[in-house]
Amino acid sequence: MILSDLIEETYFSLTVNKVRTGLTMLGIVIGIGSVIAMVSIGQGSQNSIESSISSLGSNLLIVEPGAVSGPGTIVSQGRGTAQTLTLADSDAIAQQTTALAVAPAYTGRDQITAAGMNTNTTVVGTVAAYSQVRNVQISEGSFITDQNNTDLDKVAVLGPTAQADLFSTSTDPDPVGQTITINHIPFTVVGITVSQGGTGFSNSDDMIYIPLSTDQRYLEGSSYLSTISVEAPDQNSMTDLQSQITTLLLQQHNISNPALADFSVLNQSQIVSAASSVTNTLTILLAAIAGISLVVGGIGIMNMMLTSVTERTREIGLRKAIGAKSKDITTQFLAESVALTFFGGVIGVGFGWAAAFLVTQFAGIATSVSWMSVLLAFGVSAVIGIVFGYYPARRAASLNPIEALRYE
Repeated sequence: MILSDLIEETYFSLTVNKVRTGLTMLGIVIGIGSVIAMVSIGQGSQNSIESSISSLGSNLLIVEPGAVSGPGTIVSQGRGTAQTLTLADSDAIAQQTTALAVAPAYTGRDQITAAGMNTNTTVVGTVAAYSQVRNVQISEGSFITDQNNTDLDKVAVLGPTAQADLFSTSTDPDPVGQTITINHIPFTVVGITVSQGGTGFSNSDDMIYIPLSTDQRYLEGSSYLSTISVEAPDQNSMTDLQSQITTLLLQQHNISNPALADFSVLNQSQIVSAASSVTNTLTILLAAIAGISLVVGGIGIMNMMLTSVTERTREIGLRKAIGAKSKDITTQFLAESVALTFFGGVIGVGFGWAAAFLVTQFAGIATSVSWMSVLLAFGVSAVIGIVFGYYPARRAASLNPIEALRYE
């Protein structure tokens, strides 16, 4: 069969009943579009999480307290809340390891009031090195200084979200120099941080930073730490520094068995890897769920092609009677099936791209459409056309020409 004839016959067969062809293609359009949209949401979430983790700082190690419930078992919900880390641990890490910078911190949630407004947000008691280790940049004023910690100064640095919550209705738009109260204790605002983004409890824009010594003395009444952030000299030295910190803190806490450690040292690259693993699993799950509609669309194509075979039985018999081979009949019906999925795939890609865009615009969920997902969509649509079109094509090719010509 000549290619031009094949194309012409395929076009004619699919346009004879435009409504049926359109409805059959709709299953593929929805399937392909759903897969692309779901994969884009998963990939966008992965990129957003990795970006948020990376924005915490470069070459970052985080030491957190952890409660032990049994030999070798660290209770994950105890991390960050157990009282096992102190300033002595932070000082030891700074003095006895190859760490570039060390920033101890105590994190809690407190009621904040200012200019007639109030909010409940995260208050981080920390030191000057925190801005370097956790990549906190200042847009106005200055960050906490070592002198602030030495003098137990009641000063505060606001994240942009906290600033908006507290001073959005203030007659003075510049909060630097103004007073806020944290649990009824007045603090003077000395700086505003640059927006880093984030959501929920991990939103660094919705934080207030105060001197660690002031936090421990006036707010918490405790000498324990929530975290110790450590900056390694470079990416290659992170694993070695992680080992140094682990060995040192075991000695500091008089623990001989590492399995009974009452702390955990988290590597930034390991956190990114774990987050990527979770989001990859989520992406695969979303794609698998959306892929079900592709199977349904494929079944719709098979149903249409079988109906077409029945309707065109006399045509098939006539073709075979004048010399058409079984291979020609198979090729004709396969071409029609693949054409359905191909054009459905093209429309589906546009539909998926538009859906991803609308999700980002109206739902605020980050999406990322990759060329790999588009190529995958075309590949899947082609496979569906061949797989679900093969049986009807073979059935058409196997018809007996004499019986086919007698078919009413």
